[in-house]
Amino acid sequence: MPGLFSKISQFLKSPQGRKMTDQAKRYASDPKNREKIQGMLRKRGGGGGAPRH
Repeated sequence: MPGLFSKISQFLKSPQGRKMTDQAKRYASDPKNREKIQGMLRKRGGGGGAPRH
């Protein structure tokens, strides 16, 4: 049974995974979207890891 990371890797190599990756790169390269993401990370306390409760 393939592990989680191998399943993710397979998906990212598929046509649908490549399409989603390209879409995410385009979204992240837009300065307005980048500022939104950074603002959300600042609100959360730096980002990374599980949400804090």
